[in-house]
Amino acid sequence: MEIREATDADADTIRSIAHDSLSSTYTDFLGEETIDSAVDQWYGEEFADDIADDHSLILVIERDGEVIGFSHSELVGQQYSNGQLLWLHIDPEARGDGTGVRLLVRTREKLLEDGADQVQCFVLEDNEGGNQFYADHGFEQADQREVEIGEETFTENIYVESEIESGDDWTAVDELEVDGKTVYVSYGDADRGSKAPFYGAFETEDQAERYGWLCGNCDSIDNAMDTMGRIECNGCGNRRKPTRWDSSYL
Repeated sequence: MEIREATDADADTIRSIAHDSLSSTYTDFLGEETIDSAVDQWYGEEFADDIADDHSLILVIERDGEVIGFSHSELVGQQYSNGQLLWLHIDPEARGDGTGVRLLVRTREKLLEDGADQVQCFVLEDNEGGNQFYADHGFEQADQREVEIGEETFTENIYVESEIESGDDWTAVDELEVDGKTVYVSYGDADRGSKAPFYGAFETEDQAERYGWLCGNCDSIDNAMDTMGRIECNGCGNRRKPTRWDSSYL
């Protein structure tokens, strides 16, 4: 899977995914007319301005060269230090295999790279699956707000990182089947790579025993580490630099 920033050429696909995702997930409490209105409101003619806006972040996730999902975020507040993840949609036919959480992880990382001090995630109160998704991946509900969709008003829950006040690492852990092996990937245990971060992969969910590292660029755990702490992915060549404590010996 590849995650990249959206371009104008992605607009129609994003619009289609948003419609299909909303129709698949929200029809219990949103009518089709409201969904159509919402898609027009967020991904209509003015969406090109969002893609071009320096304080807006639209990421798409590709599988085999095909866009299968996107996230829509923005930087707001004083000095644009508050990152807000407004929408995360995956094509209903492409869900599973950690696609959604991988997009969540990269969106969070990019917002922090772009200057956010914290990341907030928004999901409608009636979307049980969406609320559980954020709760399962290191966030907790902190507040609520009212939003207008079409001519209706809905309650939206606001999530923040569970440990944000204590300064602890982000605790999102995901169970993945990678290279024929079940591993538990900790997205708070990340090291920068040349193409994408490497994430700690563990034998068990409690992270008691490390298995290795997951390459964030190609989703592989087939990599090699030398005695100086360098990691290189055997699949795509993504490289992690030597660990800080021994880099002086190079």
